[in-house]
Amino acid sequence: MLQTLITSKTRLLLLLKFFLNSSTTSWLRDLEAEFGESTNGIRLELKHLEGAGMLTSEVNGNKKIYRANTKHPLFGDIHRLLLKHTGIDQIVDRVAEKLGGLSQVWLTGSFARGLDNPVIDILLVGEEIDTDYLLNLISKVEPVINRKIRFLILSETEKENYMTKNPQALLIWEKLQ
Repeated sequence: MLQTLITSKTRLLLLLKFFLNSSTTSWLRDLEAEFGESTNGIRLELKHLEGAGMLTSEVNGNKKIYRANTKHPLFGDIHRLLLKHTGIDQIVDRVAEKLGGLSQVWLTGSFARGLDNPVIDILLVGEEIDTDYLLNLISKVEPVINRKIRFLILSETEKENYMTKNPQALLIWEKLQ
């Protein structure tokens, strides 16, 4: 869907990388290895995005480190658009509010690192979560988003231990107190 609007594969990969999780940072050579694309194409797209104010950069040694500009007026819109593109918004809308003791939903794995993947990894935090209902909903959502969903359910205490070993996670839903 988004490929028809953003025809540059490299630009779409960069937007996913930096705008799904705004704390993601990277540099040119790292992006080259990750995307399997030439540095020239990546450099050109980074220059365009930075020129438009969508990315910021800082020099650290001999590396220019890039990150999303969260102060850009379109940051929130692009972030939501990418959530829709990946199907993450549908997971949250259809699953999170109806699972009983759910308190938080975290995006983990590739998407938390800003990489597109056919599998969405989510961490569900709470007590007495209705797993039968969850599996039923996931079986309905997967064909709609054309991706597989892999989940892990942890208590609040277990989550803290998990997060120390897996720091790149993105909170995508939290129950209002």
